[in-house]
Amino acid sequence: MQYKPSLPIYQQVEMDIIKDMLNGTLSPGAKMPSGRELALAYKINPNTAQRVYQELEHKGLCFTKRGMGTFVTEEEERLKMERDNLAREYSREYLQRMKGLSVSKEQLREYLEEELDASS
Repeated sequence: MQYKPSLPIYQQVEMDIIKDMLNGTLSPGAKMPSGRELALAYKINPNTAQRVYQELEHKGLCFTKRGMGTFVTEEEERLKMERDNLAREYSREYLQRMKGLSVSKEQLREYLEEELDASS
């Protein structure tokens, strides 16, 4: 993974794991890598890996069973909420950028339709 200097590393790793949870790469209830395995996979400090899991747990996206490891939440509703929150956040960011370019609603719709057609 290529890290961006503008965001803390733990947030970038956290977002990558959330993406895997939302796209099904990490299924609900699936066992996640240990903190050490996560640190090795992402080439990060073990303390950073621990912070990633703490943040995910705080958001309700994973849980830890003592002596067994960390698991993806089995709450489908929690995952759906996270997907909706992220989609809204990305939409707001996109709209702010387009407003900064003075793109009209009509142009915006055209761009979106073109992209949707091209990706199908």
